Amino acid sequence: MRMTQTFTTKFHDVIRYLYNETGVAENLQIEESMTEDMDLLDFYLDSSNLKAEMDKIQLEPSEKSISNVLAFSRNYQPVIKSQAFFSYFYGNSF
Repeated sequence: MRMTQTFTTKFHDVIRYLYNETGVAENLQIEESMTEDMDLLDFYLDSSNLKAEMDKIQLEPSEKSISNVLAFSRNYQPVIKSQAFFSYFYGNSF
């Protein structure tokens, strides 16, 4: 018995299609579904535009963020814990 796709499943398949996570046969089914269902096609077009915009997002920290981290690390002074602390974790061989 063939399972009937629900509306949500079709949207999920379109997302997988958009990210090239579907095979050739499934691509043909999804493309056919989009020609028959305008809501599904609109969802694909909107998702495609959104993906293109997300791909433009800067994935590197700003210079200010880098400067803040470097300044913090230059000024960082670790707190020396008591001998009991080190003995507990490292034994008496520290």
